[in-house]
Amino acid sequence: SALKRARQSDTRRARNRINKTRVKNAVKAARLAMADSPEQAGEALKAAMSALNRAVSKGALHSRNAARRIARLSKQMFAAQPKAA
Repeated sequence: SALKRARQSDTRRARNRINKTRVKNAVKAARLAMADSPEQAGEALKAAMSALNRAVSKGALHSRNAARRIARLSKQMFAAQPKAA
């Protein structure tokens, strides 16, 4: 019935929002770590990648979307690191 479908949509929406918020916070923390403390940026990037992959496995994000975000974060991190002379 339409009522059951609406209930299912609400439940899934709430679940997806939780996962997407976790991803957003992890990515934000990684970006801040890259700007502030490069030595902690690696751990923050690892946490963000984990959150993105978890969101994919839960169905909250598409796999290509997560891959693109991970690639951009990694690129940003390696651009921010000082070059070894």
